[in-house]
Amino acid sequence: MIQRVQTLYLLAVVILGIALVWLPVVEFITSAEIIDQTDDQLVETIRTWELRPSGVKVVYWVQDTEASYAPVPVQGVWGLTLATLLIPVLALVDIFLFKKRLLQARLNIFSVMFCLGWYGVVAIYIWQAKLAQGVEWYIQPWACIPLVCMVFTLMATRRILKDEALVRAADRIR
Repeated sequence: MIQRVQTLYLLAVVILGIALVWLPVVEFITSAEIIDQTDDQLVETIRTWELRPSGVKVVYWVQDTEASYAPVPVQGVWGLTLATLLIPVLALVDIFLFKKRLLQARLNIFSVMFCLGWYGVVAIYIWQAKLAQGVEWYIQPWACIPLVCMVFTLMATRRILKDEALVRAADRIR
C-alpha cells in the first residue's frame, strides 16, 4: 500500500488538507472615519480579519473611543470548514481502497470537484463580506493549497488507472 506512488500523493493531500484548516485564506481590511467625542477630531479606524476554515479571527484594529466591538464581515463559515475537511478525509479513505482501483479513481474525481468547490465557497464568502461591509480583501498564499491538492489527486488518479491497466494486461496474458 505505502510503496505505491499514488499513496504518497494522497498522503500529501491529507497532510496539506489538514494544515489548511488552521491557515488564513483571505484577509479582510476595512477602514472608517469616526468622530472622536473627546476632542471632536476625525479618527480613522482600521480593522483586519483573517478568514480561516476554522473561523474568522480578528487580527487587529485601531480601537475607537466609542466601543471596542468590531463586527465580523463573514458569519458562519461552516461551508468552508466542511469543504476543507472533506478534501483530506476523501484522500484518507482513498488510501485504504487500494484493492478497488476503479472505485479509488472515481473517489479521486469527487475529491477534485471538492477542491474546485472550495474556491467557489471562498468566493461566496468574499462576495458576502464585500456586500455587507464593503471590505477590501486579499488572498493569502495558503489559498493555493486546494489547487496543489487537486494536482496531487489528479496525479494519483493517473497512477491508479495505470496500475489498473497493468493488472488487466497481466490478466489477459494468463
